[in-house]
Amino acid sequence: MSKNPLEITWLGFGAFYIKTAGGKKILIDPWVQNNPLFPHSFTETILDCDYILLTHGHRDHAEDAVRLAGLTNATLIAGWELSQLLMQRGVENVLPINKGGTRVVKDMSLTAVHADHSGAFVENGKIIYGGEPMGFCLRLGKDFSIYHAGDTNVFGDMALIQELYQPNIAILPIGDVFTMGPREAAKAIQLLKVKEVIPMHFGFDFLTGTPEMVSHYVNDERIKVHPIKPGQTITYS
Repeated sequence: MSKNPLEITWLGFGAFYIKTAGGKKILIDPWVQNNPLFPHSFTETILDCDYILLTHGHRDHAEDAVRLAGLTNATLIAGWELSQLLMQRGVENVLPINKGGTRVVKDMSLTAVHADHSGAFVENGKIIYGGEPMGFCLRLGKDFSIYHAGDTNVFGDMALIQELYQPNIAILPIGDVFTMGPREAAKAIQLLKVKEVIPMHFGFDFLTGTPEMVSHYVNDERIKVHPIKPGQTITYS
């Protein structure tokens, strides 16, 4: 029986659309309507979705969550506080999670891990606390473990993430200003001991980090830092 490839598509900023080998479709931090980097050819594609994962409540990660949850009927997974806010806004299929916890759904094991960032958002001129930010480690069958770091700076306990979850693909922010920049991302790669890196949260205005800058700091030909563009899909067989 043939196995489908794993497909990871960058949708700009922290947003990704993942198709697993088992046929599940996952949206992570799907910022769509006001995302200047969102590839609009994917507007209909992302409506075929089983799970929506939110790393934190900032508008460039969670702004479209309620709308997309209604359109897709997907199960939404987020931190406890953010989950409560989403349920108050009418989202029905919600699975709360917190750091260190694991949810097993179908062929995916999902663990919430630390992120060094913030998590509030503004609504009607007021700052609303959306809980602490987090990253996700996704175990997809026996072959792939993906670490989506969310918005974060590098932190020493990324070494624990490597020890406990052993990701072989790391999705890391590199743009600087609101997340770590290329120099810090290179250190994160060293701590995680990954050979495959998919950059995110770069390529817009003051977000000056680039994949090429990360590769310069890494300075190791064994490590692939993908020069990805919005709408591009990376496939693993």
